[in-house]
Amino acid sequence: MARVYVGLSGGVDSAVSAALLKEQNHEVTGVFIKIWQPEFIECTWREDRLDAMRVAAHLGIPFREVDLSDDYKREVIDTMIRDYKAGITPNPDVLCNEKIKFGSFFDWAIQEGADHIATGHYVRVVERGGTCSLHRGVDIEKDQSYFLYRIRENDLARSIFPVGSYAKKEIRARAVAFGLRVAAKRDSQGLCFVGDVSIPDFLSRFVRMERGDVLDTNGEVVGEHDGALAFTIGQRHGFRVRSAEKALYVVGIHAKRNAITIDDDLSTALQSSIRMCDAHWVNSEPKKNKEYVAQARYHGEKFLARVQKEGDTYAVVVDKPRLFSRGQSLVLYEGDRCVGGGIIDS
Repeated sequence: MARVYVGLSGGVDSAVSAALLKEQNHEVTGVFIKIWQPEFIECTWREDRLDAMRVAAHLGIPFREVDLSDDYKREVIDTMIRDYKAGITPNPDVLCNEKIKFGSFFDWAIQEGADHIATGHYVRVVERGGTCSLHRGVDIEKDQSYFLYRIRENDLARSIFPVGSYAKKEIRARAVAFGLRVAAKRDSQGLCFVGDVSIPDFLSRFVRMERGDVLDTNGEVVGEHDGALAFTIGQRHGFRVRSAEKALYVVGIHAKRNAITIDDDLSTALQSSIRMCDAHWVNSEPKKNKEYVAQARYHGEKFLARVQKEGDTYAVVVDKPRLFSRGQSLVLYEGDRCVGGGIIDS
């Protein structure tokens, strides 16, 4: 029997995780992780905390709370704002998992005496020959390995993902069977403000957003926008042009100039190769000239890629020209095993 600290978010996945672990006779403690939330947005954290407490009470397990607000603001929010200022589109969910759930929370739980931590992520840990590797969840539609590719290899042995071997519909059915009140609760949006406020509105609270020029591919001014920092490559809205007979796409972001470039041909933004920095490999580096399956967005299209180390960065060649956004993560897979990945730099 192991002592397991489960991150209880107030949602169905973490609740069933706790129930399954208790069913397996582990010594389970439910922990609600309090993160930073902006004062100008009505967030549901109090309701989520209450749901987490109710789950713990229903299961008859101890309930604790750890306040990681400062860590979250510094590691996730401040980093996200800094990236947007640089004209980069960040991925805060990747940051949250690396720095908070499998960073600050993991370290705190182990210090408090936990043998393992557990979360409601749809991923699996496979142990072979004393080595633990990260694998996609059984439910491909819910698989969250893309967000966890930066997890530390040594920590996988002390991490449990009870729902990773189930389909989502099975988890909801198990929640009903366990008598959990959150069985029908809708899935969370991850970051507290997502869904409640737009990224431009959020950024405007921290960054001065000013009107700027919309350029065509010849550099001519053809319209205006309310702030270049909030745009992503491939975006089709949020800017105003004098006349548009065709759909227009953002194909360039110029943060220092506060300008964006648009075109009716998205192919002008496609790339056959990119550079990747700040790489993290779960077990070992990818092999030179080996073809891997890759994803550049969560639930994004899967494609083939080859990776080669060049100094402190990696050159990535893909199977055909594709759309990439600086700051997003490129994650590699071998079968259903997550090899790791890095940040798209150019």
